[in-house]
Parts: sequence; structure tokens; C-alpha cells
Amino acid sequence: MASTQSIMALSGARKAFGEHEVLRDVSLEVARGEVVAIIGPSGGGKSTLLRCATLLEKLDGGSLAFGDIIAARDEDGRAVYAAGDELKRARSRFGLVFQNYNLFPHRTVMQNIADAPVRVQKRPRAETEREARELIQKMGLVGCEDKVPCQLSGGQQQRVSIARALALHPDILFFDEPTSALDPELTAEVLRVIKTLAAERMTMVIVTHEMGFAREVADRVVFLDGGMIVEEGTAEQVIDHPCEERTRAFLSKIAE
Repeated sequence: MASTQSIMALSGARKAFGEHEVLRDVSLEVARGEVVAIIGPSGGGKSTLLRCATLLEKLDGGSLAFGDIIAARDEDGRAVYAAGDELKRARSRFGLVFQNYNLFPHRTVMQNIADAPVRVQKRPRAETEREARELIQKMGLVGCEDKVPCQLSGGQQQRVSIARALALHPDILFFDEPTSALDPELTAEVLRVIKTLAAERMTMVIVTHEMGFAREVADRVVFLDGGMIVEEGTAEQVIDHPCEERTRAFLSKIAE
């Protein structure tokens, strides 16, 4: 189903809420070190695609794999999920950064970053706190170690959530509109961090409305509309020279 270098492979994904089809036969494979930006109008299926890829929602049909781990396989047009231990292994392969941070409000920055590797992966606390300090420095958060989320700006909170995801050593990071809740100055802070990760060849899938950012960091851009992949290719192909009328119409509205 997936190539040997594939970090994540989604095939024939279908998802409906009641009578409303949100995903229609979507297939997406992400290679190691690749940065994929997913763009498209509100209601086009972007967030649902991400939620299905990160096991927050169950597919109605299709298959999902993370490398050698098959989280869901398609059987007679229906998605059949793996048993609990296999799903737990699948979840260990990815990290997810939400648009609204989802930090623990009463825990410090250090605790938000270091606690999950200790609890979930049973790693030594001294090791995880050492790594957390390195991530805090990398994210430009030195001096914030003992602060709780309400003492941080939105940009700082989002950088903590990125550090928390990285602390679990994921193979792939998913971002759901990581800057949608931020003003332009704080947006720039977060985008700088993501650009650094892209330069380090971190495998990432980013749902974004920031076209300039997608053009700059993405190896591949996927335009999703009506629950289907309408067009995909390099940023130059999709954003600068789109082939499909729906893509052109979307980008012209963004530019207005």
C-alpha cells in the first residue's frame, strides 16, 4: 500500500457526517522529509482529513498506514481498524499541533513538554527534561520554563505545543491551521519555527491559509475542495500556475 520511504499513506479515504460527504476517495502519501501543505476553502474537508489521518475521527472507508503499521485497512469498501495495541503504536508515529494550542492550563511549560514522554513512553524524567530544555531553547522560550499557559502570548503557547509534539520523537508532525488564532506578529514567530523544522527535513503535513508560507516551505501543495483533491504539485505549479479552474477561483479570492 505504501512505498518503503512512506511515513504516512492514506488511500481511498471516505468520511461522511450524516448525509454530508466530507471526504470522497482521498489518497495522500507523504515521504520521509517531505513537507506537504494542504490548502482549500472552509468546509472543503481539510480539517476532517487531518482528524482522520491522526485517528481523532474514524474513516468510513479507505486505509491508513504509518510506515509498516497499518492503522486501518479497507475491507469491502469499509475501513476496519487495527486492535488497540496496534493503534497505540500508530499514534506513537505522529504528533499533532492544534490551532487552539490544547495545552494543560495548570501545568508549567516544562511539565507540558516533558510529562508525556515520561507517562506515555516510560522514558526517564531526567532525560525528557534535558530534551525539553533543548526544545525550549530551540523554540525561543528560555525563561518561560515555570510559566503556565495563561502567562504566555498566543505565539508562545503555540511554540510550546510544537515543542510538546516534538518531545515524543514523532516520525511526522501534523499542523491544523497553526496560526489561525494569532495576530500577524505572533504568526511570524510560529512560521519561523516551522520553517526551521522544514529546513531540518522534519516530515510535516500543514493545513494552512498562508499562501506565502506554503509557497516558501512546502515540497508539495494539495488543493482540497468538495472533499476531493482537485490539484496537487509543487507550490509553483499549484499556487503560481494552477491548472484547474476551481484552484484558480480559490486563489483569486484569497488574493482579493
